[in-house]
Formats: sequence, C-alpha cells, structure tokens
Amino acid sequence: MFYCQVLSSLFFFRSYHRRTYNIDMTIEHPRLLLIDSYDSFTHNLASLFRQAIPNCVLTIIKNDEYNISELRAYLPYFSAVIVGPGPGSPDNPEDIGVVKDLWKLKDEDVIPVFGVCLGLQSLAIEHGAVLKRLNTVKHGQLSHIHHHGTDLFRDVGPIHAVRYHSLHVELKNNEDVEELAWTEDDENGKVVMAVHHKSSPFWAVQYHPESVCTEGGGLRVVSNFWRLAQSWSTRVGRRPAPWSAALSDTFGRPWPQVAFSSPAPTSRKHPGVATLVLDHSDLTVVDICEAFGASQEASRFVLLESAAKPGRFSIVGCLSSSTLHVKYRVGDTTVSLTKDGRTFHEALHSQDIWTWLAIFMRSRAIADGNPELPFWGGFIGSLSYELGVQTLHVQLDRAEKGFSDNKHPDVNLVFVERSVVIDSQTGKIYLQSIVPNDDKWFSDTITKLQALPPVQASNDSPLPVGKPSITLPSKTRYISRINQAKEHLFAGDSYELCLTAQTQISIASTGFPSASSTSWERYKRLRRRNPAPHSAYLRLHPTTLLSSSPERFLSYTRPPGTVCQLRPIKGTIRKAPHITRAVAEQALVGSPKEVAENLMIVDLIRHDLHGVVGDDVKVRQFCSVEEYETVWQLVSVVEGKLKDDEGFISGSVDQLGWQVLKQSLPPGSMTGAPKKRSVEILQTLEDQERSIYSGVFGYWCVGGGGDWSVTIRSCFKYAEEQSVEQQRDHTMGFHEEWAIGAGGAITALSDSEAEWEEMITKLQSVLRAFGAGPAEFIAI
Repeated sequence: MFYCQVLSSLFFFRSYHRRTYNIDMTIEHPRLLLIDSYDSFTHNLASLFRQAIPNCVLTIIKNDEYNISELRAYLPYFSAVIVGPGPGSPDNPEDIGVVKDLWKLKDEDVIPVFGVCLGLQSLAIEHGAVLKRLNTVKHGQLSHIHHHGTDLFRDVGPIHAVRYHSLHVELKNNEDVEELAWTEDDENGKVVMAVHHKSSPFWAVQYHPESVCTEGGGLRVVSNFWRLAQSWSTRVGRRPAPWSAALSDTFGRPWPQVAFSSPAPTSRKHPGVATLVLDHSDLTVVDICEAFGASQEASRFVLLESAAKPGRFSIVGCLSSSTLHVKYRVGDTTVSLTKDGRTFHEALHSQDIWTWLAIFMRSRAIADGNPELPFWGGFIGSLSYELGVQTLHVQLDRAEKGFSDNKHPDVNLVFVERSVVIDSQTGKIYLQSIVPNDDKWFSDTITKLQALPPVQASNDSPLPVGKPSITLPSKTRYISRINQAKEHLFAGDSYELCLTAQTQISIASTGFPSASSTSWERYKRLRRRNPAPHSAYLRLHPTTLLSSSPERFLSYTRPPGTVCQLRPIKGTIRKAPHITRAVAEQALVGSPKEVAENLMIVDLIRHDLHGVVGDDVKVRQFCSVEEYETVWQLVSVVEGKLKDDEGFISGSVDQLGWQVLKQSLPPGSMTGAPKKRSVEILQTLEDQERSIYSGVFGYWCVGGGGDWSVTIRSCFKYAEEQSVEQQRDHTMGFHEEWAIGAGGAITALSDSEAEWEEMITKLQSVLRAFGAGPAEFIAI
C-alpha cells in the first residue's frame, strides 16, 4: 500500500522544513485574518502562511468572536482571510460560526479567502454542494492528490497529503464551485480535494497542507493562493485600508505572540547552588532514598527516578518540616501553603495559579549551578489532568458531574532546597543545596551515606496481610463508550479520542508485618517489575503517586536559548524473544493505525508549540522505533524555541518552558485532536475525573529548566497525613484504596475488543506491584 510505503521510508516530511519559495510581493506587509474554528492545527496553518508570505502580519480570531455585521466593518483592513479547519459539521451553526456568512458577502465587501477542510466544506455547501459522510473516514491518512497543474496547483508536482476528515462534499449540478483536485479511495471512490469559486476569489482544499507529512501540496499551493488573491485584488482595484492603533487595540498583538504574564524582575540576591560530588557507585537509589526517610509513611518524600534506559539521572528531594508544600484545586481562589507544620492560604486575587507559580519561581531564580546536572533545586511534584482542562477553558463543574469527592490537589508541589542527584552512567552522586551556609547538612549527609551497609540482593519485602480486591471497569460499559466515541469520529467531531477508565484496588488487613511504608514497598516492586525511564515515587499528602511511566511529555533547557522538546509515544509492543527490532518496526511503522495516531499527536503538539514560540518548531524525529527495557515504542520528537528577532514581551523568555507546559496541558496523547472538542466529548464518556492520571509529574528547576512526564502506568491513593498513624493502629486494622487509570486512543480503525484487551494489558505492570498475577486480574 502506497501510504505505508511512504510513511515507512519517511523521506517526504523532511523537505517540508527545507523548501523555500521566492514570492513576488506587490503589497507591503499584507495583513491576513485567520478564522479559527477551535482546531488543534490552527497555529501550524498560521506558520505555513508565514513561510509562504514571509512579511505578512497575521491576526487570529475565533469563529464565534464576531458576527458578520461586526466582522464586515473590519474586513477592509485585511488583504485576505484564511478559514482554518475544525471539528464538527459545516451545516451546524455552532461549529462553523461566522464562516458561513463570508461566502455571501456583497460585492463591495468581498475579500480573497482560502479555506482548509471545514472551510472547503462550508464554501461548497453554501453554493449548492451536498454534504456526505465518507464510507471510511480518513484521520491521519495519507493520499495521493490528483490535479491538472493549474490555478492553485500551477507548478505543483505530485502531492501526497494528510487528510483529517469524515465528511466530504459532492459537487453534482453545481454551477458556482468547481473542482480543482481530487483523490481516489478504494473505499470511498472519488473524493473532492480542492475547489474554487468561478467568479469570487474563494479557494479551498480538503486535505491539510499544514500537516508535517503533507508533501508537495503545502507551501507552493499557499503561495499560489497569494498570487491569485493579489491578481484578483489588482483587477478589481481592492486595496486594504491603512491600519490604525484603534484596530490594534481591538485585535491585540498579531500572531505569533507570547500570551503569558511577565513577572517583574526581582532584586533579591540568591547565594547560588552549593554542590558536593561523591564517588559512591556502591550505593543504589533505593539505599539513598531509605536513608532520607522513604520508608516513613507519615513523612513527605519525592523521587524522580531513571529506573531504565534511556534515562540517566535520578533526583531525590531531601525534605524537612521547613520544606514548602504548595497545593491548589481548580476553582479555588487561594493557594494552600504548608511549612513547619502550619498551613495558611494566600489569595490569588486576579491572577491564576500559573502566574502565582511563575512569580514565586522568578524570585528564586539561580544561574550558577552545575550545568551538567538537570536539577539544582525547585519545584517537584504533579499537575492533574483537570488543571489542563481549566487552561483549555472547558467547563469543569465538579459538583454537577458528581466529581466533588475527588480530593486530590490539582497542583501538588514541594519546593526542594536540598537534593541528591544520582548519575547512573558515571556512578557519581551529587549533593546540592540552595540553602545559605548549609555546611552542616552536607556534613550530616556524607556521614549518613557512608554509614549505609553494602548493597545486598534486592528482594520483595512482605506487604500487609490481605489479598487486594481489584475492581475493573465494566467491560460492557467500556465497549459501549468506545462505540460512542467512534460515532463522534464518524460525525467529524474529533479525529481521535483517548478514552480511559479507572481500576480500583482495595486492601484491608488486620496484620501489619513491618513498620515500613507500604506505598514505598509497592514502589520498589513496581520499579523491579516494570523499570521505566520516567519512574517516580511522590508521597505528598494527601496524594501518594507511584509511577513507571515510559513517556516524557515535555523537557526544556535552561535559558538563554531555551529549547522545548516533546516526545509523544503512540504505538507500543512488548518485548519478547521473537520480537526483534525488525519485527517491531513492521508491527509499528508498518501499521497505518499506529502511524496515524502518532501523526495526529505530532501535528497537535506542533500547534501547541507554535502557539507559544512562534515559527521555530521542527520535527526532529518522526515515528521511529525506540528500544526500552521492556517494550519497543513508536516515538516522535518535536522541538521549538524562540527566534531572537520575534520581539516577544520582555522578561518572559526565562520562563518559556513553563509557559509551553501551561499551553500544552493536558497532554495531547491523552486527549486526542482537536484537543478542546475531544476533552469536551471525553467528559461525557468517562464516569469520573482522571485526577492525577494522564496529568504530568516532574520538576521545574530554579535555573529555568524542567522535565515533565505523562502520568501513565501509575497508581495513586488518597490519605491525609493524620490518618497514617490511625492506619497503623492494630485495633483499627489497615486499609488502602488505590486507583489505576488506563485506556487507549480510539480511532475510526479501532476494534472494540482489541481496545479493551489493550487497556487490560496496560494495567498488568502496575497491578503486579500489588501481588496480583495476570490470571488473577484478567479473570475478574
């Protein structure tokens, strides 16, 4: 199949970033208006136009931001309009907004328009075309596009384009709109891929020219549109009206822009990072953790561990009663701060929690730590899925949805001032402190580590007596939700939906065989059975999180020149003696479903990054198979950074990575695309909040760098600090309640039974930490 061959060779997408065109400009600094229909690829389209028309000024609005009467007054100031893609149907007023009225403007108001996907469908049906569903939807699928080499396609060679659509148009008996390009599907027959209006300056394509895997139909087609638009404007004598300061006030800064707050610089002088290097290759991460209280359930503890390759550094936070603990729940007007046994609440006033955190960290910025180490000090902890939902401006009414019993903080961070960093490559151990004059801590820590016994064989410690009671999601209900999700995909509401459910584990016992922390013992079991490069043990009451995540979400280097990197994983196959790299590549890279899932998330991530850093976003790796301790995985790498000459808001660059994190949550690999609409749909399909699951955990360093992983292959429990001692009371017995989230990306190609089995498989590695064998929990 040509699609598989092209994606397997992966030659075509690389030229997307290398190819440039010289365009004869007749209008200086043309202003373009991009109408966004709440899509997750909009910024990719904006970047494509900026490449094709390098000196253009681009403004983005939502399709429901203005009605046509209001918008008509502003159109004379723009050279052209871009109608972006989006979820839903062009015949639904809520989905299409003001776009449907653009095609029926009076002659004196007409402006050149270029539509993509939903834009083409709207143009066509408003001029008599018939809207239909495809027999087989095309989400993340590559097709060969046929054309005659004229109009939009002048001097355009072969096109292999990415499609994201379930609806299409038929132009039968239509006199106004003419076909320019088409494709031939085995399942759908001939499908219109581009049109133009015979008398008005309207052009549109059904495929996605902005996708990273579209080859041949991107830059050249957009430049041809601009040539045609200019020609039409010259012919009819249309010249954009001069821009004014009042218009800038109305529309704000043109794209790209950094839409985040810039805390004022602080005059505080920080003493810096004190570092001591030890060569103790005989000490393990577990040894060091237990020396700093990992076994004491009532205390707080944080570990970010590279328990398997390709991970390298592990970070142990050395906490004390004076360590600041920051907690926040979506909807709160205050942030909770705990220190020295006391909790107080600080009002957020008009700022959001992100601004509060940014101001806090800016006042503690340090620039003189060891550059070889990823972490010098700073925040460590977790951010929930719902925190990202809030950032998307999706309604989150916990009481109405019956979610008010979720007591886990959405922001759960400690500010780590003392840390131990272990380098698994060199065996070196780094002691670090940002506390002034901290010689005694260094001395005590050295003594503590030297007193540790030699490394012994690691065996599982006994866990409390009592068999875990495991409650899986209802298979019937889950499959029903898969089918509902697929109906949304067929209707055009989403391209991919990451459907999840939670498994509950209840453990009750009257015996307590050891004084050790049961959650720590479970984490040690988890790391042995499923070692992962992004493991974590975060005991930040009331939440305890155990993770063996394989997926890094976002890492960002320290300024200046911050580079933000995201590494989405879509496609996994477990290792086995017969699963060689060649077998894994055939199963993953050779699978249209796996590659389509990965491609959708790559395009979504590019949009998220473009939205913060502007044009400079690159796909460094697309759908490569990487080897991990227990699995082969299909991994892509997307990077973005600010250009020196973009003129972004002064003072924001030092917190660029943190802003990318804010704008990128929740992780696209855990939602689907378009993200906002997918999240809204998932709220109707899932029975409870995800909470910690499918959020992120990691660190934000005082030096400005950070590293965050997706919270998958994880479990978490809720327990207030004071209840721990009560649990240890033998007269009361012992009780634990854990939750494990799991799920999968539902696409039009998904098989319901296979998706259920995939979810069960993902549960296995975590459930083994509770002593449950495969036969035991699969049979439930």
